[in-house]
Amino acid sequence: MKSTAPLIGGVVVIWLLVWLGTQTVPSTPLQTAPTVLTGVALTVALLGSYPSLIRVPRRRGGLSAATLDSSPGDPLALVNRTLPAFREGLTEDTAARLAKQLLPLTGGKAVEITDTGRVLGTAGVGTDGEMSEPGRTAMKVGHSVRGLSDDELVLAIPLRLDERIIGSITARFEADDTPPVERIDAVANLISLHIEIAELTEKAQLAADARLDALRAQINPHFLFNTLNTIASKSRTDPDEARQLLQRLADFFRYATQQEGHFAEFAHEYFFVRTYLSLEQARFDDRLNIHYDIDPQVLATSVPVLIIQPLVENAVKHGIAPKPGGGTLGLRARVDPLAGSIRIGVRDDGVGMDSELLTEVATGTYDSPEGHGVGLRNIHERLERLYGNRYQFDIRSSPGKGTRITLELPL
Repeated sequence: MKSTAPLIGGVVVIWLLVWLGTQTVPSTPLQTAPTVLTGVALTVALLGSYPSLIRVPRRRGGLSAATLDSSPGDPLALVNRTLPAFREGLTEDTAARLAKQLLPLTGGKAVEITDTGRVLGTAGVGTDGEMSEPGRTAMKVGHSVRGLSDDELVLAIPLRLDERIIGSITARFEADDTPPVERIDAVANLISLHIEIAELTEKAQLAADARLDALRAQINPHFLFNTLNTIASKSRTDPDEARQLLQRLADFFRYATQQEGHFAEFAHEYFFVRTYLSLEQARFDDRLNIHYDIDPQVLATSVPVLIIQPLVENAVKHGIAPKPGGGTLGLRARVDPLAGSIRIGVRDDGVGMDSELLTEVATGTYDSPEGHGVGLRNIHERLERLYGNRYQFDIRSSPGKGTRITLELPL
């Protein structure tokens, strides 16, 4: 409110002057329209210049407010400068950028950042690209080291990753300067923390990649053997169909082993599922019926790779295959624009599960020699890594009536 008071006062003064200059002082008052236009024009001019008028630095203990906001001791400025640089880890690029950001924080004349063997980035004057002796010593002894010569003071602080020394920060000062040791030490600790976060992020990504590779490796060998037996049988009775099945099997494994990344278009996953089910239909003949109900809007959305096929495979293997007369499998997908989600449903009318087995399968605690439940546990873990708690996975089943799995993912 205090910052707008001058503006309000200025507007009042303008209209008072306009009134006096157009209505009171002249012997013949101006008409209403010119008076209003003059007042509006002056008011607009005042509003346009107001932001620059209020940007006058306020003195606070000899420093302006703008200076304080970006002063070396400001923790927020420190975090803002250091956080973006180490999302990629300790590299030449990040070290060079960070050295420039840290130079004003140290108050020195130069800053250099090294790994254990060489200088990665420098800023300021007096740097020659060679690692300083205090820097080597700091990494060797594991704590800050000072070096003093006739013309400069050098302060070196090691960088750590857990208990391992991975580099150093070296700041150079004039010989009679007092280096801010605590500040530079805090900077080193903060950098070490960001490097550790970058490494943990990389490890998490590698773990997620390993999960995907493990899921690819879980393609049931029995499915391959059964499909090959079916193709061998068809080659004698229907060679054309055998060739088509062999091509579909090649497409199936090509997609499963060559798909990169963690997401794919639903259309690609849908094609993969249809390829798998066409191979299973060739084996089960009329014991496996399939019903697709796919909203065309879903086809262009992104879903996790290899997330639908394991659900369909479980329905065939553990739901319909044990049922003497076979059954029907349904795949349904819808986009909910209001909820901003994709809803995918896999339903079968197979043998179903009792409540105890259902609980173990749903929670991922059930394991068997056939691997029942491993695929669902893998899916849960991948979805949690990708979405956190922003997904829903619901599984319902009744003995003799079948199983229904509903998966809801954010768009």
